Amino acid sequence: MRKKILIADDEDNIRKLVRVSLEDEGYDLFEARDGNEAVAKAKELKPDLIILDVMMPGKIGYQVCEELKQAPETSRIFVVFLSARGKPLSEMTGKMIGGNEFIAKPFDPSELRARVKKALG
Repeated sequence: MRKKILIADDEDNIRKLVRVSLEDEGYDLFEARDGNEAVAKAKELKPDLIILDVMMPGKIGYQVCEELKQAPETSRIFVVFLSARGKPLSEMTGKMIGGNEFIAKPFDPSELRARVKKALG
């Protein structure tokens, strides 16, 4: 069974770069443009992993993560934060609310692929 990944970022070019970075790896890729859409799609699709921007309209990534981790049906989703915010504080905040990984923007596509592959086994 193919693994499902939800890419949640308000910037079209970032979603496209993440998609291009992962599309040859055999995953089913889905996109969300803001925090509210990310929560709705995560609840509908129950992806194996979410690549989640921190600063988005609607709900910020931290709120999305917190909401998903509190719901039994989405609590096991692996969350990779992708953010342009300062790494140490953002990474600590993300982990405190249930995030699993943190990648700073701009990111190296090969690093993203490696972390996703490791997370999904």
